Amino acid sequence: MRSKRVVITGMGIVCPLGNDVETAWRAILAGENGVATTTIFDASTFPTTFSAEVKNYDFTKYTKNPHLHSNGSRGSRFTIGATNQACAQAGIDIETDAPADGIDRTRMGIYLGAGEGSANSEVFFGALASAWDTERQQMDWRKWAEFTTANMDAMNELEQESNMPAAHIAMMTGARGPARTCLTACAASTQAAGEAMMMIRRGDADVVIAGGEHSMIHPLGQAGFNRLTALSTRNDNPETASRPFSASRDGFVLGEGAAIVILESLSSAKKRGAKILAEVIGYGSSSDAFRVTDMHEEGRGAIQAIEAALADANITYRDIDYISTHGTSTVENDLIETKAIKAVFKERAKNVPASSIKSMLGHLIGAAGAAELISCALAIRDNIVPPTINLHDPDTQLDLDYVPNAPRKCEVNIAINESFGFGGQNNVVIIKKYE
Repeated sequence: MRSKRVVITGMGIVCPLGNDVETAWRAILAGENGVATTTIFDASTFPTTFSAEVKNYDFTKYTKNPHLHSNGSRGSRFTIGATNQACAQAGIDIETDAPADGIDRTRMGIYLGAGEGSANSEVFFGALASAWDTERQQMDWRKWAEFTTANMDAMNELEQESNMPAAHIAMMTGARGPARTCLTACAASTQAAGEAMMMIRRGDADVVIAGGEHSMIHPLGQAGFNRLTALSTRNDNPETASRPFSASRDGFVLGEGAAIVILESLSSAKKRGAKILAEVIGYGSSSDAFRVTDMHEEGRGAIQAIEAALADANITYRDIDYISTHGTSTVENDLIETKAIKAVFKERAKNVPASSIKSMLGHLIGAAGAAELISCALAIRDNIVPPTINLHDPDTQLDLDYVPNAPRKCEVNIAINESFGFGGQNNVVIIKKYE
């Protein structure tokens, strides 16, 4: 169903390169990077000692009621800042009982790709240490229960639930329409944006606050990705560790943040007099149905999702001006994504700019797709595509135009954003210049 046109009227971001859209965009175009030694916890004994952390962020600057969010997880707090920015740009009133923005709150929805909250590692590992029976070489669950009951904070444990960021945003904005959360790994916030568009098309909502958040920079998160051998271990030079499409790539850099877009029916935006930033025209989704941690060797799920998005947008590959790649900097992803682009774009594959801002932001996991969707909207606005930095030794198997090391001025009318997650989740969104 394509009865309703859907547009973007607001954007907000909190990420390793800045805590607002314009700051982050300037840093991206300057080829800066947000990667440094991890400070959130002591990672000195881990195989990877660095990450891309959000810096100098205070969520209380973005809410009149910080007490309502005092127990919020790191990701929830990032979402508060990104939502505040997006709503301000869209002309949406927040934290008021009498909004005057012309939006029926029962027709305002929320759809987030949201990660689990970070566990309190001291309590978690303390419980393990206290409850381990060395003589019997097994857990004493009574001691576990006693320790956790005494030391765990109930509200902090509640924040482990991935629906909680949406709950914070609902309190903040008064949104009482459909509220949904997905956690499809690295594809989550692209899925959230795509399905939010579908909600508006169907008439289920007039406005949807869509996007994602995640922070896995904690001992359990980093240990898990290290065990998967998914992270770069370039500890001697972390600033250049995220190097998508490079011959010397050795894994991604774990990042964190939140990115939010306000999606709105064109009729609602026009009625309110909201400034339209871009139009969302296509969404495609698929599953590899292959392996939990590996993409299908020929990229069949990625190809299917890209082709579905093109069909939904009623355009062809010849209409695309810019490809925002998933571009993680892992050996497998970059090779298979390149294969998928070649399969879909055929004779144009080598002529369409295809870059990865993960080379600068690191991998924001659940927030990655929405952050990249924002960069697509800005590329359309400014007619400039962001670079893939750290690309000084191209892989001979990867021969597309990855916009190495410097941004490029060119006309961008239609951009496609690709996100491919662990578990074989593939989600693709297409946006265009509003006419």
